[in-house]
Amino acid sequence: MEKNPWTINGEKQLYTNSWITLTEYDVTNPGGGKGIYGKVHFKNIAVGVIVLDEDLNTYLVGQYRFPLHAYSWEIPEGGSPEGTDPLENAKRELREETGLVAMNWALLYKMHLSNSVSDELAIVYLATGLTGYESSPEETEQLVVKKMPFEEAYQMVEKGLITDSISVAAILKVKLLFAEGRLK
Repeated sequence: MEKNPWTINGEKQLYTNSWITLTEYDVTNPGGGKGIYGKVHFKNIAVGVIVLDEDLNTYLVGQYRFPLHAYSWEIPEGGSPEGTDPLENAKRELREETGLVAMNWALLYKMHLSNSVSDELAIVYLATGLTGYESSPEETEQLVVKKMPFEEAYQMVEKGLITDSISVAAILKVKLLFAEGRLK
């Protein structure tokens, strides 16, 4: 089942900018039908950081998300340009967005965010051993940082108040690690 059942008959790049490339493929699908398939290639790996302090608080970042036309609460996130170290970029994003620096880092998971139309990969880390500094968001970010008990963030996921896929997956993964006794 690992053999590609799709045939690519041609392709054309429709759009590119600093973050994405949109390509349209002329394809023959697995059933033999002819059609088109669009793919968004992301030029960055998405990196996310869920933090836990010694009192089991976490930090969320709130911001208006232009594509959604809505406000969103998320774990600290950003991009890791191709060819760079995702962990170093996650550390940078955490400091920029929250002003936090963590002593301990662990890979939490890797996931594809919308694999029916894009190749975007996300890598998420768990960060502990926190020290606070001053944040320095990018000019495109107008952020609100909120410290809260981890359980409150979990309840926000349960109530549908956090919808960002990286954040939902990270919070649910940490909740599972608590339930399994692998985090205390």
